[in-house]
Amino acid sequence: MNKNDLAAKVADAAGISKADAGRAVDAVFDCITASLKGGQEVRIFGFGTFHVAQRAAMMGRNPATQEPIQIPASKQAKFKAGKGLKDSLN
Repeated sequence: MNKNDLAAKVADAAGISKADAGRAVDAVFDCITASLKGGQEVRIFGFGTFHVAQRAAMMGRNPATQEPIQIPASKQAKFKAGKGLKDSLN
């Protein structure tokens, strides 16, 4: 499922236009992104938690030349499924 498919399903479930559902989906994604950029977790009860994890710098290897390269530290968005989501899948 991609973002357009999600917006179409939201439109059908909520009885709204696909354009309005698309804007709503975009707004949710924008709010989650802004919160993560601000260093906050996003907890959605029964669904899960989005948070930012720090990756340390490390040495890697260029697969083409086998030369060692330095991979810089970075931040990653992580998601941990909540109990409600886990239970619905099992």
